[in-house]
Amino acid sequence: MKKEKYEIYETKDYQNIREVIQDAVSNYPENIAFRIKEKNDGKNVKYKDIKYKEFQEQINALGTALIDMGLKDKRIAIISKNRYEWVLSYLAVLNGTGIAVPLDKGLPEQEIESSLQRSYADCVIFAEEYFEIMKKMQKTTKATTFICMDKIDTKEKNFYNLEDLLQKGRKLLEEGNREFLDAPIDNEKMSIILFTSGTTSLAKAVMLSHKNIASNITAMNKVEKFLSTDVNMAFLPFHHTFGSTGILIFLNHGCMNVFCDGIRHIQSNLKEYKVSMFVCVPLLIEAMYKKIEKEIQKQGKEKLIKFATPFTNFLAKIGIDVRRKVFKEIIDNLGGSLRAIISGASALDKKVAKAFNDFGILTIQGYGLTETSPVLCAENENCIRYGSIGFPLPGVQVKIDNPNEQGIGELVAKGPNVMLGYYENEKATKEVLKDGWFYTGDLGRKDKDGYIFITGRKKNVIVLKNGKNVYPEELEELINKLPYVEESMVFGYPKDDDLLVSVKIVYNKDYIEQNYKNISKEELKEKIWNDIKLINSTLTNFKHIKKLIITDEPMVKTSTAKIKRFEEIDKIIKNGEE
Repeated sequence: MKKEKYEIYETKDYQNIREVIQDAVSNYPENIAFRIKEKNDGKNVKYKDIKYKEFQEQINALGTALIDMGLKDKRIAIISKNRYEWVLSYLAVLNGTGIAVPLDKGLPEQEIESSLQRSYADCVIFAEEYFEIMKKMQKTTKATTFICMDKIDTKEKNFYNLEDLLQKGRKLLEEGNREFLDAPIDNEKMSIILFTSGTTSLAKAVMLSHKNIASNITAMNKVEKFLSTDVNMAFLPFHHTFGSTGILIFLNHGCMNVFCDGIRHIQSNLKEYKVSMFVCVPLLIEAMYKKIEKEIQKQGKEKLIKFATPFTNFLAKIGIDVRRKVFKEIIDNLGGSLRAIISGASALDKKVAKAFNDFGILTIQGYGLTETSPVLCAENENCIRYGSIGFPLPGVQVKIDNPNEQGIGELVAKGPNVMLGYYENEKATKEVLKDGWFYTGDLGRKDKDGYIFITGRKKNVIVLKNGKNVYPEELEELINKLPYVEESMVFGYPKDDDLLVSVKIVYNKDYIEQNYKNISKEELKEKIWNDIKLINSTLTNFKHIKKLIITDEPMVKTSTAKIKRFEEIDKIIKNGEE
């Protein structure tokens, strides 16, 4: 890999998030920043468009009002599903007001309370469904100001409507108030407190700066292609850096951003908005592919696609790209405009990534963590190796620490996107930040060309009594290829003074009913065991799976669809699941 082949685009070197947005407004003032569905009664659908210049005006108005309320340099939490007001609030806080504290919309009440207490939030901007919870929060947390994104009765003391504050801010700006407009940005100081996945008592609070986020946007701009004509569906939750940094990148390029009506409506929304770029998690991409695969089989077109693919790929290599014409029916099924998919959060099935690329939809994988703002490595259109996470982003160093005989070791990283540390947790900070290097906790290896492959999570490795290491992700990749498997989790089940390599499989109930009519649970388990034995026969003895648990109930997951392994393992051991 030549450096120039990976770094392919010229871009401005951003120092803070305000610059990222100001550039967008200067370059694309008349572009639509957001298209919002206001009404949908089945017959009539009504949309509201917000242009970039209007978006900037609203940021300035809200930021001015927040400062006027005494919230300069205060901590402001934001909680809601993905929506326009979330992004507006986030930027009004970051670009001149104070410190943003994004909260997971799915947190139960006690964890919302804990997050507000741990972050010392002074204010909460929230969606209407949290109104009753927020009334309680003013008694149990430091927060004294509560701003609702929706119209509510503001007779309640210390409660305000966002719309009223926008009007107030506009008036203050007209009167010459420049407190927000002229507020200096300290690029290096803590500007975001972001909780990692997990229950709040265990979740660490990551401290990020403007420079952390802005440097990551700069680096992504150097290697990925974003167009001002792109339509992005903001699906990933904004309380994750993958979601919040992602929307900032699209805004920086003058793209139009839209919101999904819900997971069941993804396909119809792709078509409705003519979505051209989609950033999401593998679980979703793989589900989309399964639907396509089913349709191909139904129409009996497997042989045709198998024959056409090598030919269209060869033509693409010599500059004649007819893939989107040949596979037009498949692309139309995904809305007709989808040109690129970016996958992150966990490993994407190699077969699925290759299939989408074969159809002419650029599908690449990235890798990162909340602590790295988030992206450390990514593929791009010139550098794709299925199963890999590509190369470190420009300005980021990644190395394999203490590799074993297979070249596998912990991924450690250094760069301007690495967090300041964990808030009020010096011990945890010292465990992961050593001599300027961030220890990711992920295991990986590099191939001869420098492509990086994730092999597992350090804390997930099953260490057997004989000293052998079993990497669960390696076995899960094989198990997940079984057609009826929705998801799987390989783990060590304690037995005597050793661990049994075990697997919990969630099977697809519909698939089983369609293909194995009237099969009993015992017969199904025997059928799955036989498939596991075939997988075992391809592995060295110490990796053999010796215990099987099957269910049709989904496993407990984080909001980015990662299995909460330790919660699941704890449940299995406590309940003695079989």
